[in-house]
Amino acid sequence: MFFISGLAGLGFALGTAQDDPGPGAFRFDYGRQTVTGVMEMTPYPVLRVTEGNDRISPGDTLMLSAGGKIGVQDRAAPLEGQLAKVSGVILERGDLYMMQVRGGRQGISAVEGEAPVQSVEPLGRWKLAGEICDGKCLAGAMRPGTGLAHKACANLCLLGGVPPVFVSSQPVDGDEFLLITGPDGTELPPETYDYIAQYVTLEGEIERRGDLLVLMLDPDTLAVLE
Repeated sequence: MFFISGLAGLGFALGTAQDDPGPGAFRFDYGRQTVTGVMEMTPYPVLRVTEGNDRISPGDTLMLSAGGKIGVQDRAAPLEGQLAKVSGVILERGDLYMMQVRGGRQGISAVEGEAPVQSVEPLGRWKLAGEICDGKCLAGAMRPGTGLAHKACANLCLLGGVPPVFVSSQPVDGDEFLLITGPDGTELPPETYDYIAQYVTLEGEIERRGDLLVLMLDPDTLAVLE
């Protein structure tokens, strides 16, 4: 098992680092973005881009959400493993990207063609410290905060189907943002929500899917970092 050292005493370091929202924002200045790729359910919807544009490159992976605090599972799931065209507005914070998808078929539609297969690279079991957040607010929909209001907002987004993200205190294979799921790639279990938006330690299996790291949480290992 891989272990991120120095867990003791991380509370101050995490608090000072993660309260800073960085440059996260809706990138309306980019204009509406339309790309084609393979729709994947991880179990949360992501698009593995095969045909990009000036802003988004082939090989990029975009987490997807709808407007407000809801996901796009109902539109994405029927296209799982198929080519799809997706259109919307990008949210961006550092290396974290999400697309807020337009409504209806203008936002997600099927595309003819054979979808290339994505290789998966297992990275083993890790013990990490950090924070479980909703990916949309973290990427720029809102200014990241602390306390009950921050926790309530994040829980509403996650309950609505917005992809959850784990922000690691130290990089994992070069990345600090990981899409987090329940065991074996299931949705986060209900008991996880008590730990959202708090500084925690946890363990889980990590795999790399292209440029996206996926952390499959072992819920029994979750603990608040004092």
